[in-house]
Amino acid sequence: MRSLAASEALSFMALRFTVLTAVRTSEALGAMWSEVDFDARLWTIPPERMKASRQHRVPLSAAALGILRELHAKRSSDFVFPGIKAGKPLSNMAMLMVLRGMELDVTVHGFRSSFRDWAAETTDYPNEVAEMALAHVVADAVERAYRRGDLFEKRRGLMDAWAVFCGLATKDDVDAE
Repeated sequence: MRSLAASEALSFMALRFTVLTAVRTSEALGAMWSEVDFDARLWTIPPERMKASRQHRVPLSAAALGILRELHAKRSSDFVFPGIKAGKPLSNMAMLMVLRGMELDVTVHGFRSSFRDWAAETTDYPNEVAEMALAHVVADAVERAYRRGDLFEKRRGLMDAWAVFCGLATKDDVDAE
């Protein structure tokens, strides 16, 4: 993560943002500025861009928000991570090429698995909070019928702690929010 943070290249920033938000590659690369609420520290991914076809609210840690603020200052597209072709996002291979260039034998999606393992093994957050952070379908149909919330504030705490674990934020950054 420190190596990723050392570069201002768009593909490096996209990978850092993807790791910090624990979203899928396509969700991060398809991010639009219209989906970001800086004041609420919130990114809302519309249903049509989600695997489960349900809106997903992503709480933004200070580190993730910092990436967005830096990119917003240089905004040249409706996409947060614009590609070379006008009106298109960064290629879905861009982040994988960063990892290959770093000579790491990992995948972008593997960071979601790392997030899940970290949440289960080192935090006291309930299973449902981590699963909702990953936008996974939680529980059976009956429980889902009764569970109307998305545990957003608990997920905010989890994502702040993840940013600290990743070394891209400190406890002081979290407390300052």
